[in-house]
Amino acid sequence: MSTRRQFIQSVPAVGTAFAVAGHLVLNESPAQAQEPAPLKGHFHPKGKAPSKFTLDVLKQAKANLPFADKRDFEEQQRGLIAAMKDLKIMADAGHVAWDMERFQFLNERTEFDSIHPSLLRQSVLNNNYGLYEVIPGIYQVRGFDLSDISFVRGKTGWIVFDPLVTAETARAAWKLFQEHVGEGLPVSAIIYSHTHVDHWGGVRGIVHEADVRSGRIPVIAPIDFMEHTISENVYAGNAMNRRLFYQYGLLLPASPHGYVGQGLGQAVSAGATGLIAPSRYVEAAIEEFEVDGVKMIFQNTPNTEAPREMNTYIPEMKALWMAENVIASLHNIYTLRGAPVRDPLNWSKYISQALYRFGLEAEVLFASHHWPRWGNDRVQEVLRGQRDLYANMNNQVLHLANQGVTINQIHNVYEVPKGLQAKWFCRGYHGSPEHNSRGVIQRYLGFWDCNPTTLIPLSPGDSAPLYVEMMGGAKKIIARGRKLHNQGKYLLAQEIVNKLVQAEPQNQAAKDLLADIFEQIGYQQENPGLRNSFLAGAYELRTGIPQGETADSSSPDVIRAMSTELFLNFLGIRMDSRKAEGMRFTINLITPDNGEKFLIEMENATLTNIAGFQAKSPNLTLTINRSDLERTMAGAKTLEAQIADGTAKVEGDAGILKQLASTFVDFDPRFEIMPGTKSRTLEVVTADPYEAVPRPNIAE
Repeated sequence: MSTRRQFIQSVPAVGTAFAVAGHLVLNESPAQAQEPAPLKGHFHPKGKAPSKFTLDVLKQAKANLPFADKRDFEEQQRGLIAAMKDLKIMADAGHVAWDMERFQFLNERTEFDSIHPSLLRQSVLNNNYGLYEVIPGIYQVRGFDLSDISFVRGKTGWIVFDPLVTAETARAAWKLFQEHVGEGLPVSAIIYSHTHVDHWGGVRGIVHEADVRSGRIPVIAPIDFMEHTISENVYAGNAMNRRLFYQYGLLLPASPHGYVGQGLGQAVSAGATGLIAPSRYVEAAIEEFEVDGVKMIFQNTPNTEAPREMNTYIPEMKALWMAENVIASLHNIYTLRGAPVRDPLNWSKYISQALYRFGLEAEVLFASHHWPRWGNDRVQEVLRGQRDLYANMNNQVLHLANQGVTINQIHNVYEVPKGLQAKWFCRGYHGSPEHNSRGVIQRYLGFWDCNPTTLIPLSPGDSAPLYVEMMGGAKKIIARGRKLHNQGKYLLAQEIVNKLVQAEPQNQAAKDLLADIFEQIGYQQENPGLRNSFLAGAYELRTGIPQGETADSSSPDVIRAMSTELFLNFLGIRMDSRKAEGMRFTINLITPDNGEKFLIEMENATLTNIAGFQAKSPNLTLTINRSDLERTMAGAKTLEAQIADGTAKVEGDAGILKQLASTFVDFDPRFEIMPGTKSRTLEVVTADPYEAVPRPNIAE
């Protein structure tokens, strides 16, 4: 019987760019001692040109990709009514909310030596920027945000699917639509397909909340929409937003050597995000009703691309809306910014149900990202391909795991079937086979590879000095790392140079070398999240974490939508248990205007809460209307001030609130990721102890 090592070595290497980088570039070639010179025209003064090894990787990738299939370009261009003339959309606050000018360089050349040819193709496709007819009665504005906004003709007006990220881009899309197609008819309904912010955040740019509350304009969403919309971004929101600097390349300028798009779309707009709560929820697995006179069949697909999501079929138009469950890419099973790992088998089954419920007769498929597909054969091809993509990744990764392949090996072993690799809409422009395959194992087996060595390992900064000592010190590591770099053995080079950076965070020569290595690995990636992560790591190693205030783009609507329980849970996360040792108390919280009651308890250096209960003999009872508590959550008025003016009433030991507040810490929105990149002088802005401090909602 084969050993696990023999089995892994016998499996063909993956055909993606990352795996090519991991295997092809290990061929021996003469080492050159000199350090590569900075590249003139690079956005960073230490930036380097693509190496000959990177050029070979990209050349081979281009030769193996299905460039003869040009259907995406035909579909992307089909139905153009009007291109958007203004390349920039201004925010109400005065800055630029959306800038397509910075991506025009993508149209200037057919290839770049620092961009994977497949990623370049996707980014060029995402440069569509205007109003398109899907079929008579259905229109899309594309290229105004990470997502698309769609308009369906109703009896009295326009039914809007997924109103983008911010009010400014949604308003601009509505204006363009009205200029050419809208006939002056109003918005008659809003449909949120799922819980991510790029599908609801711009709603206030096209409707007024009073019209929703009066019932004139229904807002429709899947069941439990509000709960999951808020909770996904709160508990680990600070960490998620910091990790976005890497996944979304937030510090990288758009350029051939930097940011070239996000795969799903070009970027995320920077305007005002708002949220109007739905007035009607789709509760059943399949639910059918009319929306402004249009018969629609809703398919709830929980725990797929989002915790709550739904597809919609419009039978009279034979039009199938697949939300974000089907896009022109492999999506994320594990998302690099961090989120609970998604269920690819469940995802696949919902696509299969959509295929057999609606797809056998649908004549057009459209979604919240990318461009539509026309004709039943094409609709079925896309649905079947996407269904098989997620099912295969689930099943074959587990097949390999059941033969001993671990989370630390699977990305070098699992391979998407060649038939799916040949379909552009199954390529990894958002998720990648590498990080998704690891996500599948994480979902089922967790982080441990079952080697006891990795069960309770030392932290990298603690173990690295031993490696550096045994490798002979910094000079030898830098010399060997530079040699490996010059041989194109980038993955080996990062192994040893990273150890030196972990051991000696202030060694700038080591950080610069690791940045050079990251840069070449980044250039080789087809997946923008992988590219951005390596290039962002290179940027911070060279420059440090940029200082200055971080813009607060969280929405007051999101604070209002946060449940009291979610807020109390967040306080438990914000509390440093080390500061709470020996504390013990109970608090009864009462919010009369909405009838809620909570029992809050501090014991064992842990803060817990339970809804609907009250302690018989609490140390403190706090009574405050939920509407007033929201002002404290938003940082508009402190809890201390609310008590002082009588808005909040206390019975018992009010000093407990100060005692509890003393345990809270402020999360740094730019915490250090790569060693030695954090300024010692940076001060974290202090929030009020009882402020919710949610981070901006994350688009996906």
